[in-house]
Amino acid sequence: MEKYIFVTGGVVSGLGKGITAASLGRILKAKGLKVIAQKLDPYINIDPGQLNPTQHGEVFVTEDGAETDLDLGHYERFIDENLNMFSNLTTGKVYTAVLDNERKGVYGGKTVQVIPHVTDEIKRFIRAVGAKISADVVITEIGGTVGDIESLPFIEAIRQVSNDVGRENCLFVHVTLAPTLTSNGEVKTKPTQHSVKTLRSLGISPNLIVLRTNKPIDQKLKEKLALSCNVEPDCVIENRDASILYEVPLLMLDGGIDEIVTRELGLPETAPQLDDWRQMVERAKNLKDKVKVALVGKYVSMFDAYLSVAEALTHAGIANDVKVDIDWVDSEKLNEKNVAKKLDGADAVIMPGGFGIRGIEGMVAAAKYCRENDKPYFGICLGMQIAVIEFARNVLGWKDASSGEFDENSKHRVIDIMEGQQGKVCTGGTMRLGGYKCMIKPDTKLAQCYGADVQSVMERHRHRFEFNNAYREDVENAGLTLCGKSPDGNLIEAVEVSDKLFHLGVQYHPEFKSRPARPQPIFREFIAAAKTYKARRG
Repeated sequence: MEKYIFVTGGVVSGLGKGITAASLGRILKAKGLKVIAQKLDPYINIDPGQLNPTQHGEVFVTEDGAETDLDLGHYERFIDENLNMFSNLTTGKVYTAVLDNERKGVYGGKTVQVIPHVTDEIKRFIRAVGAKISADVVITEIGGTVGDIESLPFIEAIRQVSNDVGRENCLFVHVTLAPTLTSNGEVKTKPTQHSVKTLRSLGISPNLIVLRTNKPIDQKLKEKLALSCNVEPDCVIENRDASILYEVPLLMLDGGIDEIVTRELGLPETAPQLDDWRQMVERAKNLKDKVKVALVGKYVSMFDAYLSVAEALTHAGIANDVKVDIDWVDSEKLNEKNVAKKLDGADAVIMPGGFGIRGIEGMVAAAKYCRENDKPYFGICLGMQIAVIEFARNVLGWKDASSGEFDENSKHRVIDIMEGQQGKVCTGGTMRLGGYKCMIKPDTKLAQCYGADVQSVMERHRHRFEFNNAYREDVENAGLTLCGKSPDGNLIEAVEVSDKLFHLGVQYHPEFKSRPARPQPIFREFIAAAKTYKARRG
């Protein structure tokens, strides 16, 4: 029988439900259990694919091509399991499925209602994520805050799941805020009590309360909360701020969460094997040196817009025994006149993905500066396309070189929509999404990153425009190596200027597959190049 853990949040949003869920998943996997996680988001968008990154953060893409909430990135990095299309559900997806069923006559002319039709669809989704991989434990995070009107169908659905599978197979974890008054340093428990009261009014009594706090909470306060919230005395635990994100599972383990979850769900009493994780955390906390990486992008006003990139840089830093300091550079504020001043202090430059023309010229200026000054450059998706455009403009001399996304009238659209992609009207219809194979050209920087014996890799994509095959011969003759291609040779997956220390662009998003103890190879070698560059210039 699958076990189900539901994680809800109260008082305020942004408390770290996702990190709590991911940390719990890490601990349970370390017990030898097969674990999968999912996020239920109350917003009405069908998926996060159309949400502005400056409002919602990055779109995380799963191996099977689902555009999902960024919390799924935390799940994958902590649990180290590939998630799937059933790992993210929105209100928009639910109602689309329900209304499609109604149009198809699935409900036999019955009045379509929130209960049972909407809640049944949510329950089907919850069960499907675990069934796809035969999971022992399914961890489901409910987005938003308990009491929000839009989340009520999801709360009702998980209440029904506990009845369907039996309470002995369900665990409700409630993450809430225990604020500290600045006037006297007192930790207040009343917000948690009110939040639990709201949750109980909806038919759910939490088994475990996780308190987000910036200071230790004494035992008397925990006992007070346990009594008022109707949980076992040891089922109130702290989740304090950690020095690094990946320390949270260890802190929660020290707080006794493993014993609680094992007891409440009747799990095997196997001790979690987290020695490797502890070693990684200790290494991360004791890095000997540092490098500075300029992240040039158009969404730098919000850290979460490039969350997986930042985490992948952290992983690569741990592997190279350096702390990676990220300098967030707004590409809209870059130009030929100030680019040297803005980027001179960086040991390397990374340019992540994005859509639209805003800030493009600043990116081109950054790519040119890196190529001409042999400063390590790593372009991801749009960043690869910028590297191609810059090369075409300044090496081949095609000053109008551009992408069909930015300038349809350019005579040299070195990036463009490829044959067969036209005619799809829905935004996203022309996207390449999810895992695609890339064949690696031997004796290239890309091959050096992955290893000489690796001939192909599977990496995740999220883009619409491609390298224009009409310009292959021109760019290669001028010195741009096409180092990665699709298996049929029709699509260019990676380019590099091979005689530089590190000037590489990939059409895919390697950041999605990076893990704290197993960094993505290109990121690892990129940070190694940053160390070399720093040493060269003294």
